[in-house]
Amino acid sequence: MSALIAIPLLGGLLAWLAGSRSDAWPRWISLAALASDLVFALSFWPHGSAAGIAGGGPWLAETGRPWIPSLGIGYHLGMDGLSLILVLLAAFLGIVAVASSWTEIRERVGFFHFNLLWTLAGAIGVFLALDLFLFFFFWELMLVPMYFLIAIWGHENRRYASLKFFLFTQGSGLLMLVSIVALALAHAATGAVLSFDYPQLLRTPLAPSTARWIMLGFFVAFAVKLPMVPFHTWLPDAHTEAPTGGSIVLAGVLLKTGAYGLLRFVVPLFPQAAASLAPWAMALGAVGILYGAVLAFAQDDLKRLVAYTSVSHLGFVLLGAFAWNTWALDGAVMQMVAHGVSTGALFVLVGALQERTGTRDMGRLGGLWAAVPRLAAIAMFFAVASLGLPGLANFVGEILVLAGAFRVDASLTAIAALGLITAVIYALALVQRTFHGEERHGWKIADGTARETATLGAMIAVSLWLGCYPQPVLDAAAPALESLLGSSGAGQLQASLPWTSIVTR
Repeated sequence: MSALIAIPLLGGLLAWLAGSRSDAWPRWISLAALASDLVFALSFWPHGSAAGIAGGGPWLAETGRPWIPSLGIGYHLGMDGLSLILVLLAAFLGIVAVASSWTEIRERVGFFHFNLLWTLAGAIGVFLALDLFLFFFFWELMLVPMYFLIAIWGHENRRYASLKFFLFTQGSGLLMLVSIVALALAHAATGAVLSFDYPQLLRTPLAPSTARWIMLGFFVAFAVKLPMVPFHTWLPDAHTEAPTGGSIVLAGVLLKTGAYGLLRFVVPLFPQAAASLAPWAMALGAVGILYGAVLAFAQDDLKRLVAYTSVSHLGFVLLGAFAWNTWALDGAVMQMVAHGVSTGALFVLVGALQERTGTRDMGRLGGLWAAVPRLAAIAMFFAVASLGLPGLANFVGEILVLAGAFRVDASLTAIAALGLITAVIYALALVQRTFHGEERHGWKIADGTARETATLGAMIAVSLWLGCYPQPVLDAAAPALESLLGSSGAGQLQASLPWTSIVTR
């Protein structure tokens, strides 16, 4: 598993060094590194039928080695089906990010790919770390390169957006660090050896007030990264100003680290405290679904519109995570994957259009279907994927979340379901304002290239596959989710939730 992290780290260094010789070499090195990581990660897939991390142990783990023994910090990696799915998503979208940046990035190409690959390496480390201090290390590792991606290669207001991104994520990350240290000290206070190891901390007895405050530190850090309303304000600025490759990685991978943290840490480590928070968290998830959709419709900037859709889509993940039953958790995992693919593809399309037309303002676009019919048809596909069309991946995730949440709180589920209607409004507005209407500009621009068509075609295939046959992903995630549901800590949540009806597999 260390190799899954080392390959993009090494690839990033080689790309940076090769940038002094040629602009082409960093692109090919990055592509080769991420393709190797994807193939290597796929080799783990057959092992997905064993137990999950939170129960009988990870079905794949590297033996923990001391890192800072005097502080109880170790180097401990583990992988279950949930981790594997997100590692595969990171590698796949990393390839998409490199391909979409092929002609867009023309300055300091080597350093760009260094930052891109190190961001991905940090995210993969987050998905694999079993020592909480190591988890925090990888959490910080992915933030700094992303700051440089926005600040150096971003658009007009890149300095403001990058600083805002850094302050929000770094501030919440420091709050998480305080909570990690507090949890380790509370564990040591029980007479155990000081340790940051997740399986040991999972069984730490905590006073209710202590658990509540420590849990809130974790929750805020993950809610900012998700992002959850009202901690979402950094996201539209960061997405709008980031280069295309940065937006793809930010939306498709980095936001998933927040969702992963909620599933892996918040509820299993603090079941009673999470139960008291659950009604509020689910309510904020439902609000985020509607709020993000309404703001998306109100945008004139095409990239900002797509950014706000992430707030809406990931509201479903928050709703499912705190409904905490099998259907809802299955839906949350599917929604994470589906959102990464569909929103990543929309950012590829926005970047391609901006590169050709020089604008993201939908008021200055319009009538593009005749000029770029291939890109327009693909945009139509991912617009309807984003609104949750049956047969595509987003529909599976959203309907599972709603089915699971309905058994917990029917009123909140009804409010969240309105998001399916508001999604239709902003998705069709995107297509109508960008590609239909009067052609006033005499567009003479190239349609999608072979590279763009192949990249987007692969994303179409994944969306269709997961929409029509999601079972491989659900089967891979099932042992991990069942282990989280049935673990010694998380199992208490179902008994203490303030609702009466919880669905089980």
